[in-house]
Amino acid sequence: MGASLLGKVPVTSNGIVSSSLLVNLACLMRQPTGISTYVVNLFPYLQPLAPTLLMAAPSEGFTCHPIPAGMTAESGTQGHLRRLLWTQFQLPALYRHLQANLLFSPIPEAPLWAGCRSIVMVHDLIPLRFPRWRSPLTLYSRYIVPLVLQEAQHIITNSVATAEDVSRFYGIPAQKLTPIPLAYDADHFRWLDLPTSNYFLYVGRLDPYKNVQQAIAAFAALSNHTDYELWIAGPPDRRFRPALQAKAAQLGVAAQVKFLNYLPYADLPTVINQAIALVFPTLWEGFGLPVLEAMACGTPVITSNLASLPEVTGEAAILVNPTDTGAIADAMQALASDSALREQLRQAGLKQAQQFSWGKTGQATVDVLQRFL
Repeated sequence: MGASLLGKVPVTSNGIVSSSLLVNLACLMRQPTGISTYVVNLFPYLQPLAPTLLMAAPSEGFTCHPIPAGMTAESGTQGHLRRLLWTQFQLPALYRHLQANLLFSPIPEAPLWAGCRSIVMVHDLIPLRFPRWRSPLTLYSRYIVPLVLQEAQHIITNSVATAEDVSRFYGIPAQKLTPIPLAYDADHFRWLDLPTSNYFLYVGRLDPYKNVQQAIAAFAALSNHTDYELWIAGPPDRRFRPALQAKAAQLGVAAQVKFLNYLPYADLPTVINQAIALVFPTLWEGFGLPVLEAMACGTPVITSNLASLPEVTGEAAILVNPTDTGAIADAMQALASDSALREQLRQAGLKQAQQFSWGKTGQATVDVLQRFL
């Protein structure tokens, strides 16, 4: 991983800052999910701060300190539990051993009552907005995250919407929060000038709040849906996929709704480029990376008119009420039949995407960290 990132390490005007900054990468997974994408693209830009990276595998070009493997979601609930126990009972000793002055965590995890100064990133408060009362993540978000945020020196969020949620749910004052938007890999997600195929596309998890069932219902409402397909790309989830497959069968579109497994990162740009549109009717989103990546590919976007999505899209997408099946279907029908509208949104999306870059995200993060070193 590290060697492929070295070419992207920026040269900044700030110069090298001698510091005792630890960057906790215990949550880093091999597959580039949202948080891992953020981590992998962000930490090269922290190099001017001379950080020590805490990670299971070394990364060339950085000072790294090894930590135990198997502490991510790839190891299931046990992986999360091992990471949380390590954070509370082993990380404080490591912080003191390495004579750290500040710990940066890309998720809201940090030692409590251990004298470790921390800055943490909050991506969303989905576990509180859509709680599952037996879910460990909901319990962690309700009882542990507020303690982490109260002790943190400062909190970074990925959008204004998430910052407002942190204030609303946890009572954190606005002056303790800095929204820093995420970005995309412009060398990877770009317009490829490929012919448009006959499918609409959804990219992401299948959790109920993602509202994939509404995308299926809107697709079924198309007068000529047999001329098209709806591709649903994301990791298979036995908790949710069977219900979505049953929904497609009930609506008579099982043959047109294609459930793809997790798509390799290398394949995503081509699949996105050839879609009629990305259909992303989520009920809430901390940021919405698939929306930004689709705009960067010149693919029209249909997405929700709430949470962070208007921040990301500006006026470069069709924004709909995610609970309105008819509005989503109308948007899909318009994009399927109107090539001029597709071209208009392609141009607007490409322009909007240019406002986001990992360089901007990285520099803004460095500016926050420097204030507390």
